[in-house]
Amino acid sequence: MIYGIIPARFASTRLMGKPLAEIGGKPMIRHTWESASKSKLLDDIIIAVDDDKVYKVARNFGANVMMTPKDIATGSDRLAFVAKSLDHAKIIVNIQGDEPFIPARMIDEAIEPLLFDKNVSVSTLASRIKTVEDYKSSSVVKVVFDYESHALYFSRSPIPHVRDAKNNFMKIRAAEIYKHIGLYVYRKDALLNFTRMEQTDLEQTEKLEQLRMLENGIRIKVVVTEHESLSVDTPEDLEKARIFFERHYKQKK
Repeated sequence: MIYGIIPARFASTRLMGKPLAEIGGKPMIRHTWESASKSKLLDDIIIAVDDDKVYKVARNFGANVMMTPKDIATGSDRLAFVAKSLDHAKIIVNIQGDEPFIPARMIDEAIEPLLFDKNVSVSTLASRIKTVEDYKSSSVVKVVFDYESHALYFSRSPIPHVRDAKNNFMKIRAAEIYKHIGLYVYRKDALLNFTRMEQTDLEQTEKLEQLRMLENGIRIKVVVTEHESLSVDTPEDLEKARIFFERHYKQKK
């Protein structure tokens, strides 16, 4: 079975109570769950929470919810905590709880490599950077990958460096530069193995836990998507999400 797990941590440092932040009259975590529920490949979706309030809200709108300890350090560790209890799980999809309008097709695109190639144990998504703002931003993670679409490196800095370009605009025009989209698909054993590993040097330097996999020789398949997803990390992002909802969702009702 293929399980989608949505880690929903209440105590976000930049936006406290983020899963319950209201967008268009619904908590953000409900938007994420409803978006993910449109996937054609997921067999089930579980919201992994660490707070009673989020647990009750998610149960009330009909989600399958599991309570996890508050002291779990990362979303991947919370994912693994849930995965251990899923005896029939073969593939685990980490769906970020702060992406309320994630297109279901993005989720399916990330899953497909594991269905068609038994040698792929982890996959993720990337999309082409189109603005200088994204290129320069340290909150937008960049990824470079080889000719078989396996990740070579992830960084908060602009990579690759386009030496001959005279300015940042010319850099993103002259080369295909990609941003990482933080949706991961794991074979269950790969996820549990990854979360048992100690943090690595590059991981701690860049503050990117996916580098732990690369440093330990785990290959990550990168799927380039044409779709976009809005991530909510700050109060400013939340306001953007509310505007997006008014423009693209409310009008459909």
